[in-house]
Amino acid sequence: MKPGTLTHTIAVVLSSVAGLFTQNAPAAVPGGFVKLSKKSSKPRDDTLLKVDPYASSAKADPPSLAKPGERFPWKKEIVTTVFWIGEKPTANNPTPNRSSSWDANWTKSYGGFDDPDLAHRHGLIPANFTPRQNPFYCALPYNDKSTNGHRPEAPRVVPWFKDAYQGPAVSTCKGRWIAIHKGNKTVYAQWEDAGPFRTDHWQYVFGNERPKPNLNKGAGLDVSPAVRDYLGLQETDVTDWKFVEFSEVPHGPWSKLGDNNTFVIIQRKNGKALVEGPKPGGVTVLP
Repeated sequence: MKPGTLTHTIAVVLSSVAGLFTQNAPAAVPGGFVKLSKKSSKPRDDTLLKVDPYASSAKADPPSLAKPGERFPWKKEIVTTVFWIGEKPTANNPTPNRSSSWDANWTKSYGGFDDPDLAHRHGLIPANFTPRQNPFYCALPYNDKSTNGHRPEAPRVVPWFKDAYQGPAVSTCKGRWIAIHKGNKTVYAQWEDAGPFRTDHWQYVFGNERPKPNLNKGAGLDVSPAVRDYLGLQETDVTDWKFVEFSEVPHGPWSKLGDNNTFVIIQRKNGKALVEGPKPGGVTVLP
């Protein structure tokens, strides 16, 4: 065979092989595209909010990705409902809120019924009493406590478990601060109950899963009347939220009231130290 013929034959073979791989190669997927099943994403009726509880919007940051310098990422477009201390059970809220997952006497600890009716409220609190706990509270669908101690996964999944641990009887989640964002406003609230509906969904609360389906349109966050009124929320709405360190929480209406309020606790400690005065040598004795 002539050299020229051999070269031509090799070129034809290589060209055929390249064409074969090109035809069978998968098409490129556009960046940020999220494939959704029409069946799973179709609402059951027209009253459902235009939010898919199973997947993030393609325009939203993935919930698992924090911005540079952030410890906790935002949970985007979460269906948010309103609940209140002393709430009676209903079809969509079968558990009464006289007690919480961490306080058997929640209504008593708070000082009374946190009436959500605007006609019975003064500003951001009930009109007939001053709450003894922070009126800016929320619930997330996880409880780190079990009958005896903590859930087995809690030390692994609760990011601050080791630092917050105070023994088997104390929740490491109760009182934790979160930021809640809607429109151009951000409010801060303390985590004081487990729900809505579930108390075991750590994959959503601390991970990148979406809230599970439930009777409240896939709600993944319950907020108090004070949070509702500050943000101007509907009874069922959509917000973004994330955990924050206490050092990141600015002063605001959420920093003023409550025996459980970190701001109030620190202020009282500092006040006691000032009343007691410094020891000789200039060292102040804290209680």
